[in-house]
Amino acid sequence: MGQLHVLCKKIFSVSLLFNALLTIACAIGIIAGFNWVFPNWRPFYPYLVDGNVFWVAIAAAAINLFPSASLGRALHTGRFLFHHYFYGFLVLFCSAVYVIVFTPVSLFSIFLINNASVAVNTGRFFILGGLTLVLDDLPDVSKKVESALNWIKAKAHKGGKIVLVAQLVTGSVSLYLFFAICVSLTQNPQWVTLANFILICTVLATSITSFVSVKRKIWLNIYD
Repeated sequence: MGQLHVLCKKIFSVSLLFNALLTIACAIGIIAGFNWVFPNWRPFYPYLVDGNVFWVAIAAAAINLFPSASLGRALHTGRFLFHHYFYGFLVLFCSAVYVIVFTPVSLFSIFLINNASVAVNTGRFFILGGLTLVLDDLPDVSKKVESALNWIKAKAHKGGKIVLVAQLVTGSVSLYLFFAICVSLTQNPQWVTLANFILICTVLATSITSFVSVKRKIWLNIYD
């Protein structure tokens, strides 16, 4: 039962990492949409005051990356043959080949275009999955990477209160974003799509993760 608990906690940690990356990917797609593809588009208006609020969701997800990864780093789940990052890079490579060969979109613009086909979304899913595995095991990639991460942790520790406030603010804005999208969908049934359902779920999870991290003061105890 102890091993099962550790495994479930590790899966939960990886899921939080994946959600943070998914939030960033969704937000980037929407920002690219109203800036380049549909210049007159005002996403979820009037309940969302400005589409640029999605930049705050990106910031919230980015700040959540460390707390999400730290939850799993403390666990000893062992490894099968290789470090987790090896499988992450393998998934990334296979996903890149899949996107290039089997989808009509460019690998470098896959998160920037408005394409909801199964093939494109499959590519997006596995790219994010590969990145999740790499980030989960990033300190083990090399000593230089570990040293760089420790340097970032030292800087973040000095400004822990500032990061904590930033996490609270961005988490609150993400929660507003969640409610704004939900109200918009109730008023515009044609907007009720799988993509928007995923969007509201990932934004809500990002907001909750921010609040829990603030309550646990993870950024103040970064070296504990």
